[in-house]
Amino acid sequence: MKAVFGLLAILALAGCADQEEKEDSRLALMKTTNPSPVQLQEKGAKVSKIKKEVEDIEEIYDVAVVKGDHQILVAYKVKHLDRFRMKKIEKKLKKRLEKKYKDENFIVSSDYKIFLEAVRLREKIDAGKMSQKQAGKRLKEILSLKKEMA
Repeated sequence: MKAVFGLLAILALAGCADQEEKEDSRLALMKTTNPSPVQLQEKGAKVSKIKKEVEDIEEIYDVAVVKGDHQILVAYKVKHLDRFRMKKIEKKLKKRLEKKYKDENFIVSSDYKIFLEAVRLREKIDAGKMSQKQAGKRLKEILSLKKEMA
């Protein structure tokens, strides 16, 4: 009987190991996920520099950057006490990015759903579940979602 219980415990733990994959999207609301930036196109500004630029802003604590064909999505989370000034922070961030990267078109969002979708997009690309073409299409859907919400 003990052997059966031990075998069941091992199987349960082995089943949990699959769940422990890097799933930032599940914990994105509760903690800082710090997702790596995604660049779907090789030309233009480097997304890691853009991400660093956004992280330097004191009020922001988590950033997801996705660069597509013609636009760069910058989704971020604002520290709790700074949420009263979200519009001001968004305006400041967009102005700062457009000044430094004049040739780029930025879509800036503090919306949690947009941030979550950007993290999920990165996860699917990293897992090999999505091609560059599919990722570009998904990015356009996320951007249209952002425009709908505005």
